[in-house]
Amino acid sequence: MILQAHSYYSLRYGTLSVERLLALAAQKWYKKFVLTDINNTTGAIDFVKQCKELGIDPVVGVDIRNADDLMYLLIAKNSKGLYAINHFLSECHLTKKPYPLIPPRLEQVVVVYPFEKKRDNNLADNEFIGLRRDQLNQLAFSPLAKKKSKLLLLQNVVFETKNEFELHRYLRAIDHNCLLSKLKEEEQANLQDDFPTQDALVQYFSAYPELIENTEALLAECSMDFDFKSVKNKATFTGNRKDDKALLKKLAYDGFQYRYKADHLGAESRLRHELEIIDQLGFSAYFLITWDVIRYSMSRGFYHVGRGSGANSVVAYCLKITDVDPIELDLYFERFLNPKRTSPPDFDIDYSWKERDEVIDYIFKRYGREHTALLGTISTFKGKSIYRELGKVFGLPKEEIDRLIKYPNDNQNRNEITDEMHRLAALMKDFPNSRSIHAGGILISEKPINYYGALDLPPKGFPTIQWDMYVAEDIGFEKLDILSQRGIGHIKEAAEIILENQKINVDVHAIQEFKRDKKVKEQLRKGDTIGCFYVESPAMRGLLKKLRCDNYLSLVAASSIIRPGVAKSGMMRAYIERFHQPDKIEYLHPVMETQLKETYGVMVYQEDVLKVCHHFAGLDLADADVLRRAMSGKYRSKKEFQRIVDRFFSNCEARGYSDELTKEIWRQIESFAGYSFSKAHSASYAVESFQSLFLKAHYPLEFITAVINNFGGFYHSWVYFNEAIVAGANVQLPCINHSNYKTRLMEETIYMGFIHIQNLEANLGKAIQKERELHGQFIDLPDFVQRMQIGKEQMVLLIRVGAFRFSGKPKAELLWNMQLLVNKANKQYNGQALFKMPLKDYRLPNFVYSPLEDAYDEIELLGFSISLSAFDLLKTSFRGEILAKDLIHNLGKRVRMIGNLVTYKNVRTVRKELMHFGTFLDKEGQFFDTVNFPISLRNYPFRGYGLYLILGKVVEEFGFPSIEVEKMARLPIQEDTRA
Repeated sequence: MILQAHSYYSLRYGTLSVERLLALAAQKWYKKFVLTDINNTTGAIDFVKQCKELGIDPVVGVDIRNADDLMYLLIAKNSKGLYAINHFLSECHLTKKPYPLIPPRLEQVVVVYPFEKKRDNNLADNEFIGLRRDQLNQLAFSPLAKKKSKLLLLQNVVFETKNEFELHRYLRAIDHNCLLSKLKEEEQANLQDDFPTQDALVQYFSAYPELIENTEALLAECSMDFDFKSVKNKATFTGNRKDDKALLKKLAYDGFQYRYKADHLGAESRLRHELEIIDQLGFSAYFLITWDVIRYSMSRGFYHVGRGSGANSVVAYCLKITDVDPIELDLYFERFLNPKRTSPPDFDIDYSWKERDEVIDYIFKRYGREHTALLGTISTFKGKSIYRELGKVFGLPKEEIDRLIKYPNDNQNRNEITDEMHRLAALMKDFPNSRSIHAGGILISEKPINYYGALDLPPKGFPTIQWDMYVAEDIGFEKLDILSQRGIGHIKEAAEIILENQKINVDVHAIQEFKRDKKVKEQLRKGDTIGCFYVESPAMRGLLKKLRCDNYLSLVAASSIIRPGVAKSGMMRAYIERFHQPDKIEYLHPVMETQLKETYGVMVYQEDVLKVCHHFAGLDLADADVLRRAMSGKYRSKKEFQRIVDRFFSNCEARGYSDELTKEIWRQIESFAGYSFSKAHSASYAVESFQSLFLKAHYPLEFITAVINNFGGFYHSWVYFNEAIVAGANVQLPCINHSNYKTRLMEETIYMGFIHIQNLEANLGKAIQKERELHGQFIDLPDFVQRMQIGKEQMVLLIRVGAFRFSGKPKAELLWNMQLLVNKANKQYNGQALFKMPLKDYRLPNFVYSPLEDAYDEIELLGFSISLSAFDLLKTSFRGEILAKDLIHNLGKRVRMIGNLVTYKNVRTVRKELMHFGTFLDKEGQFFDTVNFPISLRNYPFRGYGLYLILGKVVEEFGFPSIEVEKMARLPIQEDTRA
């Protein structure tokens, strides 16, 4: 009989998970139960599913509030009613309008007004009044007393215990961003909003049995169910399955002619087999919709990379969804699509960050907003964020909160307040905090999307379903992932710059040609991969050298074993050792040799985990895949996961394996499965890496310019400008006559873009470029001031960064003249002047000038110096005993080197001690690496970015040299002499 129960999906209000709410309902003997979260139906599907498991009849509704003001409850009589509620919520959210005082008539929906909101008798047949137990005394004096058939009992369930009531109050204070003491009564629940037993609830309202009868009668008309079995995605592409099958077959065979030779019988047989399975399982529409998206994006000239388990498919390869050839890589199609599978393989399609939104917009317009939504996700309270929120509620200064977060177990941080914060943090952990957007998931439904959920409109601007991918999976939705990354952007832009600069049209999709290219192979072997997608990090460059990687298949493997869990488990090192000494491999079991011979007995891909679970432990492929997905965080049923784990161990025992062997195999699976890629995924990344590598090998200046312009790489921008200099570019500071808003390449000269000047307004940088394109180059400072009409602060930035150096005048003189010109120009006509602005000829003193001043201006405004190198700024003339290129010839020797710190990685040893892996540049701009063990690091720590004198021993591992640091010190640079 409870009509108003809240789960923790009533964000920063509810204190009970759906699971706990229903467990309590079962304990208190409720046979029917209503969930009404505030302004959302996020938990509805989980609620219905769990109700069925507990034998409770579920009813779903929503608690409608504007801010803290309860307007009414909407309760669905059935699935049509829930559709109406979801549609109503979506309309309000998508239009950003407040909820109306009186809702429109909604089919199969009951409206319950709180007693204090509705004092007249004008109630429709679906409208009722709810009374709380503390309002019963007021009923006798209300005209509603004559309308007892319209009265219901109303019990608001927010918490079970007093501890949860206190938690509720803290959540409300967090929501209002106020001190707990400032929280108002109307902003929170009261002590009567607990969870009484059914008998207690009846007792509360015993003086008004009509309310009990009315409530029971209403609930008898309500029930909710969901179909959890059928696929909810759009069922057909053409309108019927027969035509879908025919179209997919035609498109696949058309693509086959492009991808393979006509006499490739193995590929043709595989294609025919895949098409049969796809049709048999009813997934033709899913493939065709994905093809349709690719077709549109290619017609717009967008580049894409297709990933996901769907890349195991020859059909996907022929449709140009992916550039991964499953035949070449021996990818096992049935591993991901077989007659036992109920959901289609997933496709992840990456686009440039600049083009992704246009693709998403097409999908919404092509398939209709009634049937399309972005997938949501639930952001939860975790770790540091909990303490930051609670700290504000307790009124702690930021410094104290920071100290508590950094040193949570320090005795100095222990007091009554922090103890209470620790207690609350444990209660709040993993509570939903806000609804957000999944990284790229899109749902395209057969029935209108509101049958399954309500929509929000986040800042991104596209309707987003209120629940996450776990709910999508539970009810039979398969998402299409449309993602963005910077790598694709720099590949496309590099091709555009090559066409502009060299008049060469590069086909970046000629992957087979790239794989055979000798320059690409050599570059890969040397680890010369700065700027290249996924292979530019210090760890990856080191791995490429250790594996002497010079081919596609080796890169595919490297792309998976570089993942964090693999390295931590020791499997990456094992792979490298076995690569160098294949004759010394000792397989744990003959099954491991049979299944993993290609990867030297090491699990490299997700498919390897499936193979081992299936062939070694005897799990069927469906269970093996659940195990893999659960380990990677994509499956949330703990019961199901534990069932499969138990079966793994019991099967191994039944097969006579020793406990030691079983535990070691399990350790490898456990450490690897959560971080590994599917082979198709690694292969997709490797394709994109080869595109980058080809462009870098043959068009290094165009390539690095594109990398600089797309940002988002592994390193800071100054590292990529260094790479440009090493590649032979003449890198120039921003110039008003040659620079664009973004960095620009002109033949072999790179002009830094205005975008790099700190505090320069973006609109100004773009306006300078546009003005120059319309009316020609600027003649001098007066001409610029007259034409651009900008303020003194922005002018100072441009002069100090050297953007007027073409004039041949020192900065001091330019700054002096600018003061006079700007004031005068701003009083004149805003447009191109008919006559040049006159400038009086002042006799100025001879200013003292030092190149060091320019360097410091550049460091201040750009973050680094171009006119002088970092090494030129050193006080010492010493540049090190050897350079990076000499390391391999000095193995075992103690050397002194000077390096400009690029980055370093924190690592914890088995003893939990801190150590670092450092990456530096020498005076020639070449990279070298250091290992800083805990003893050395304690005495000689990193002290920020800058140049370091390093003393250490040259060591090597599998042909990759580095320095084991004994001592290290940051070197002083020349003083800033600017006034």
